[in-house]
Amino acid sequence: MLIPMVNLKVQYEIMKDEIDRAIKEVLEDGNFILGPSVEKLEKEIASYLGAKYAVGLASGTDALHMALLACGVRKGQDVITTPFTFVSTVETIVSVGATPIFVDIDPRTYNIAPEKIEELIETKTSFNKKEGILINKENGNQIRAILPVHLYGQSADIEHIVSLCSKYNLLLIEDCAQAFGSEYKGRKVGTFGEIGCLSFFPSKNLGCYGDGGMIITDSEDLADKIRILRNHGSKVKYYYIEMGFNSRLDEVQAAILGVKLRKIDKFNELRRKNASLYNDCLRGVDLTTPYEDEHVKHVYHQYTIRTRYRDRITKCLGNEGIASAVYYPIPLHQQPVFKRLGFNTGDLKNSESASLEVLSLPMYPELTEEEIQRVCKTIKDAMSTT
Repeated sequence: MLIPMVNLKVQYEIMKDEIDRAIKEVLEDGNFILGPSVEKLEKEIASYLGAKYAVGLASGTDALHMALLACGVRKGQDVITTPFTFVSTVETIVSVGATPIFVDIDPRTYNIAPEKIEELIETKTSFNKKEGILINKENGNQIRAILPVHLYGQSADIEHIVSLCSKYNLLLIEDCAQAFGSEYKGRKVGTFGEIGCLSFFPSKNLGCYGDGGMIITDSEDLADKIRILRNHGSKVKYYYIEMGFNSRLDEVQAAILGVKLRKIDKFNELRRKNASLYNDCLRGVDLTTPYEDEHVKHVYHQYTIRTRYRDRITKCLGNEGIASAVYYPIPLHQQPVFKRLGFNTGDLKNSESASLEVLSLPMYPELTEEEIQRVCKTIKDAMSTT
């Protein structure tokens, strides 16, 4: 029997009646764009995460793009971020004309390391106290923001990052695509900066049945700007006040997400339970299981081990019909599209080393203990032949 990375079919079967009913209500209502389901979901997610405002969008990528635009990030400015992430984090920075500045990760959490940000600031920037701006001495750009990613379901060291943003007058935009419901010292991620960006891609902890995204913020001004941007630059129909986009979360997806949101705490706890089962089963094996910071509630979007024997383990898992995946095989600073930024192999050693050894195993709420034991047995068998 196959064990996939995520099993959306099983999850749908569990919630079939509720989801079918929610979709049917939208179809019968006949309002498919920016209707009551979207408005209701925005209020519910803002309340759940502890933000004042939420704005539904067409994707998580659009959420990042709109966040940067609304905050005024533009050409001639730099954004500090991680190279160990999905490309959308960085392509959105480039899309607004800004320049990404890669900073290495913490080798335990795989999140951007605040100590490395401090090192960058101390060695490669100057702070203009009169104007309150941080200048990159290498290109002359203003460093405008930090964009951390809460990778695999675990919050970055966000308290430390917030202090750096405060000290140097930097914007903080959080990429929470993989960490819906994750907490830092009891506070949900996405609420620490100007804007938090969410993705509802189907495989996410809170996922729809297509593409979807959202921003959360405590700023009424930023929320209003993004509402205008998502709807062709219009606040009133056929009256356009700026260039915008078509980036609206549709009613069907919002209705589906509303059903799933009511179960997200249960689903995240099941993920945590499954991670604990993996940890117990893999104890004593020559590999590294996920590190969970004491201040963080990890929601295990991915269960990612680290091993020198990745290729052997991957092959053995595949032979047994067990899926696995590498997030991410090539750090972004080593990707051809970003060579122009001037980073060389060896510049960001933690990211480069992690890319050679990380391996994500099947992880979803409905994963059974028997399936986890089967995954672990296959890994142990693979290791016994090394």
